[in-house]
Amino acid sequence: MDAKLLLPFPSAPAALHPAAAAAAAAPPKTLFLGASLPLHPRAPPPFPLRLRPRPAVVVAQAAVKRRKEVPFDNVIQRDKKLKLVLKLRNILVTQPDRVMSLRDLGRFRRDLGLTRKRRLIALLKKFPGVFEVVEEGVYSLKFRLTPAAERLYLDELQLKNESEGLAIIKLRKLLMMSLEKRILIEKIAHLKHDLGLPPEFRDTICLRYPQYFRIVRMDRGPGLELTHWDPELAVSAAELAEEENRARAAEERNLIIDRPLKFNRVKLPKGLKLTRGEARRIAQFNEMPYISPYADFSHLRSGSAEKEKHACGVVHEILSLTVEKRTLVDHLTHFREEFRFSQSLRGMIIRHPDMFYVSFKGDRDSVFLREAYKDSQLVEKNKLVLLKEKMRALVAVPRFPRRGGAWTSEEAVGANGAAQLPNERSDEEYDDDEGLSDMEDLISELSGGKSDADYQWGDGWFGENDDAPPDFADDDSSPQEVKVTMKNADGSANGKAAVPVFPDGRPRERW
Repeated sequence: MDAKLLLPFPSAPAALHPAAAAAAAAPPKTLFLGASLPLHPRAPPPFPLRLRPRPAVVVAQAAVKRRKEVPFDNVIQRDKKLKLVLKLRNILVTQPDRVMSLRDLGRFRRDLGLTRKRRLIALLKKFPGVFEVVEEGVYSLKFRLTPAAERLYLDELQLKNESEGLAIIKLRKLLMMSLEKRILIEKIAHLKHDLGLPPEFRDTICLRYPQYFRIVRMDRGPGLELTHWDPELAVSAAELAEEENRARAAEERNLIIDRPLKFNRVKLPKGLKLTRGEARRIAQFNEMPYISPYADFSHLRSGSAEKEKHACGVVHEILSLTVEKRTLVDHLTHFREEFRFSQSLRGMIIRHPDMFYVSFKGDRDSVFLREAYKDSQLVEKNKLVLLKEKMRALVAVPRFPRRGGAWTSEEAVGANGAAQLPNERSDEEYDDDEGLSDMEDLISELSGGKSDADYQWGDGWFGENDDAPPDFADDDSSPQEVKVTMKNADGSANGKAAVPVFPDGRPRERW
């Protein structure tokens, strides 16, 4: 028999609880891997936690895509050579009698942006209307300004000295817009050329008028502080333009009461195309109440729409004080502390294309006051702008004049003082080489596309092999080669007497 049959029969199991019976009937569950770990209460932190405040809701931070506009970029593009020439002139006028040797000029290569090794004499001869190279001795070359360029420089100095009253007003308005009514002199010096200030404005304007200014010592150097607040000057250019527009509109419509328009529409410049959402945000921003740049803005919260409205008013007023209604964006970022500008000042300016335009041409970005320009020309030009145009005409004087007579520096300025640009290119032509950098493109153009190996170098800064004949490849007036063939008198190929003739068959005289 089998052994299993010998075992006693098991007794009946005891009755189980229904819940226990159900648990016994269910399959066993998998144990949690961390069930055996001891649980300890979490210890309180050694220092109280500080909850981060929620970021403030910003109304005016909507992104606006920048659109390229050729007329504004052409203003930067056409001043590429003028910018280099003005740098050379600023270095030259610091020398006694405004005469400088080429060897001394070599020390300013980095300041001029000349990264490649090029002959400086070739650079100076590229602008015969501004500079002239003179020889003193065998190995001594010096350069100076031409009589026309010298006269323009002296006229510019005289004009800046005569407009000292206007310069005082600009400085006072700049200080009145700041938060503490004081600005570092070093920061103001970045805007001295744009504002039309004299070169040494600290020793002339700031010290002559103690009733307006006072030089104080600040943490990072001397600063200029305002001593007298004039409420008559605390009127911005935008407010004056708005009053003029309202008066003009009232006269045109012959209204007894000047009522606001029922529908306020944003008048966008010609050629500026915005999406519907961008136009709506700009319209909402313009409907906000105007905040004067001369008002107290210490209570405005950073990042709010009201603060951006005030910042746009400050940028608009600074650009209206400049000579050419434009400046570099970097010059405005220097005043971030004084005017409480945001960190992304460039982005804030781009968000308002109806007021400003940011050009990426040149070494650094420039910002334009849109309402002051029509295409690529200023609507209102003062005397300093007219002098700059005359200087641009001297820069455009070619080294080798083309057909039609020579173009001298006197003719470039004009008999009546008007600037005349020879062979002035159209606006579309300036936009062809936008991919090249300004200074490298200029140097490559001045050198004729030659590399460094094409030049012979000595121990000086000027080329010792300048006695080589000049390259007349750029001169259109050079005589063309005339091909002369030999034919017989009777026109046949075989003959005894050969007569030289031109390609059209005309006989050529024998020598």
